[in-house]
Parts: sequence; C-alpha cells; structure tokens
Amino acid sequence: MRVSAASTLLATLVCVPLGALISFRSFRGKRFLLNLIQTFYSLPTVCVGIFVLVFISKAGPLGSLGLLYTPTAMVIGQAVLISPIMTGLTISALSGVDKSIKDTTLSLGASEFQAMWATVKEARFAVGAAFILGFGRAISEVGVAWILGGNIDGYTRTLTTAISYESQIGDFSLALALGIILLCVALVIAVMVNVIQQRR
Repeated sequence: MRVSAASTLLATLVCVPLGALISFRSFRGKRFLLNLIQTFYSLPTVCVGIFVLVFISKAGPLGSLGLLYTPTAMVIGQAVLISPIMTGLTISALSGVDKSIKDTTLSLGASEFQAMWATVKEARFAVGAAFILGFGRAISEVGVAWILGGNIDGYTRTLTTAISYESQIGDFSLALALGIILLCVALVIAVMVNVIQQRR
C-alpha cells in the first residue's frame, strides 16, 4: 500500500501539471501525442520493469545509487507505469471543463498558470478519479514489483508478488486468500471512483 500510494503521489505531481499543459497548449503533433499517451495505457508491466532496470542496474547510468531491489525502485517503476494513464485522464478531465472559465480567468488578469490552476480545481473530482484509478493500476501490477523489487520477504514483497510466489510453491490456499484481499481493495477503489464521479 505504501509503495503504490507513493508512486501514485509521485505520478500525480508530474502528470497533473503535464496534462494541464498539454490540454492548454495547441501545437503541431498534439493529436499524435494524445494517441501515443492512450496507447501506453496498456503498456505491459514487465516492459516498464525492464526499461527502469536498464537505468538502475549496476551497469546502468544510475547504478551507483543502489536502487535495485529496493522499495524506491518499485515506486519509480510504478510511477512510470501509471503516468500515461494519469496524464491521459487529466487531459480528458480538463477538456470537459467549460472553456469560459479559462477565458474569464485570463481576462481578469490572471497568468496562464493561474488559469490552469483554476481549471484543474474545477475538474478536481475527475482528477481525483484519475488519482484513484492510477493507484488501482499500481497496486494490482506484478511485473514492475517483481523485476525491480526482487520479491524480498518483509522488504519488497507486495500482495501481487506474494500471490505469484505462493502459487509457484503450491500454497494455493494462501494465494487465494491474498487474492481475495486484493479484490476487496480493488472493490473499495471502484466504489471510491463511482462516488467521486457521482459528486462531480
């Protein structure tokens, strides 16, 4: 839970401003960029894990930091994994906001950043739903956590890697129990998304 929450917070700090910037600006190739972001929604987790592994392994450019097989590496990997989802959903949320809010804010002398912030506040419930969906994607993935964390018991083992490990050693009852817990967490996340969207 801590790893997924940290990765979602990290992705939010990057993706909400990035999504707002993309939404506000008109530039050549914007449609292609949006299609590319949406394509990365279904990016395989193992591909993200290997991509980050190249950078943080001992032979990689960040190898001297000793991040491999640590919760920090898992946070970075999960943040990369959910960034396209959070960026794309933020863009969608902001595109649904009445453009008169931006125009009115700018006409009152606000800066572009202030106008962007006003629009984000107007779409806060949809952006909140993007945060929760990003967290749900992070907590349910296994590839990044296994490749970058190493599934070390008591240190980098997560619910998903524990389910995979227990299944491999034949303890199906424990794997099933952990799976039920994960499903309950997913149910809570789905309910929260619905409540936020209804409030919107």
